[in-house]
Parts: sequence; C-alpha cells; structure tokens
Amino acid sequence: MVTVYDIPQDLLIKKLAEELKRRYPQVSPPAWAMYVKTGSHAERQPQDKDWWYTRCASLLRKVYLHGPIGLSDLKPMYGGRKSVGYRPFHHRDGGGSVIRKALKQLEASGLVTKQEEKGHILTGQGRALLDRLSTEIFKEIVEVNPSLARYA
Repeated sequence: MVTVYDIPQDLLIKKLAEELKRRYPQVSPPAWAMYVKTGSHAERQPQDKDWWYTRCASLLRKVYLHGPIGLSDLKPMYGGRKSVGYRPFHHRDGGGSVIRKALKQLEASGLVTKQEEKGHILTGQGRALLDRLSTEIFKEIVEVNPSLARYA
C-alpha cells in the first residue's frame, strides 16, 4: 500500500490543497488572511492567493508524519531566517495564530482531532484521504515512468 512516505511532498501538498478547497467548506481562509504575514521572519504576506489551503494541506501532512503533535512543535517548523542587520541571521518561529486557526478548521472538517495533553492526530477520515491521494499520485507517477511500478 502506498502512503505519504512514498511520494514527493510537493505533489501531495498541491493535490491535497486542491481537494481541501473543493470538498471541505469548513476549510476556508479567514477575512484577515489576505493581509497577514505567516510569522515575524516574513517581510510580506504570501503572494499566492490560495496560500491558506496550501498551509492546511501541509499541516495535515505534518500531523500524519509526526502526530501527535502540538502547536509548540509546529511553530518552529513553519519559521524561518530573520535578518538582523549586519549580524548573522536568527531563527524565528512561524505565526501561531495561522497554525491554530488552520488546525481548528481541520478539526471542524473531521480530518484532525485533539488528544488531551498530547496534541493533534489524524482521524480515520483524514488518514484515508491522505492515503487515497498518495495512491493516486503514485499511479500518475508510474504512468510516466513504468519502471517505478516495482516499488508499489
């Protein structure tokens, strides 16, 4: 069986973002999403108008790989380098509000649930969605390069 571990992450996140946008009305960008930066390390807001769906898809993938996982574990993963003048760059964590709101929307859609004192984990529906998309992507890859069929 093909899982998230077996396919390139960029293909999965792109396809999952499209799926979230199309099938899950609970996952939608808040009104402030077009004006907000994603963390203190960012100089501007994201240029992609559908960045919210990409972030939600990326969060689903992270919860699949690292769950149970909490907000304090996710903030450094979405952080980046901040310029501090002539001195070396410093790491800054990603914005917690963006991650928190996205996780709440994923919970409302039934893809993620919260375990007390442990963090967020995928529900059966969320795991099935990711595994199904992974299988579809793998089949598309095999069509292009049939020699990869032996890895299925």
